[in-house]
Amino acid sequence: MDFDRARQILVGSFYPGIEDQLVLDAISRVPRELFVPVELQMFAYDDRPLSIGYGQTISQPYIVALMTQALELKGREKLLEVGTGSGYQSAILAELAASVYSIERIPELVEQARNLLEGLGYRNITLRVAGDDLGWKENAPYDTIIVTAAAPDVPQTLIEQLAVGGRLVIPVGSRSEQELLRIRKGKSGNKVDKLGGCRFVPLIGRDAWQD
Repeated sequence: MDFDRARQILVGSFYPGIEDQLVLDAISRVPRELFVPVELQMFAYDDRPLSIGYGQTISQPYIVALMTQALELKGREKLLEVGTGSGYQSAILAELAASVYSIERIPELVEQARNLLEGLGYRNITLRVAGDDLGWKENAPYDTIIVTAAAPDVPQTLIEQLAVGGRLVIPVGSRSEQELLRIRKGKSGNKVDKLGGCRFVPLIGRDAWQD
């Protein structure tokens, strides 16, 4: 299979929903086929989520692009990713932000993602296994936060770790259906943009779902 050609065809299908050229270029550079199990590589450029084991999925490519575009990255940001998964979204974020801090509650996925991302040459991604508390408070505040699992409500602990003027992109709703939200943190209040319906695995931890 010609993965490079399949990747370009996929990226071409994102227009007009995804118009940020930096996002499109980043997705064009990242080999999604390496972030899925070998037996699923033939489906790597289908626009749908795929299983990565441990009850987790790699997100639909269009949703990855939409969430990344919503962060409005310019290359200077310190970014927090909640839910590393296989590391695919992490790689795209690392193409666009100055530094990426990414947490994942499944240790085996952290190790797999670390090995893959280091092998691809990414040096601006820091990974760790997540605890019960959401986020990574030691490195806060963050310019942007992206959450790749669904919460019942916007977690206040993540708002607290976001810099004033920063953006948080997160799916919020039930365990089966959610709305993708972008929250802009202001000095006197937060602005919420609704970006459309989506489906994600549940976010587990305090201020989210219980396992």
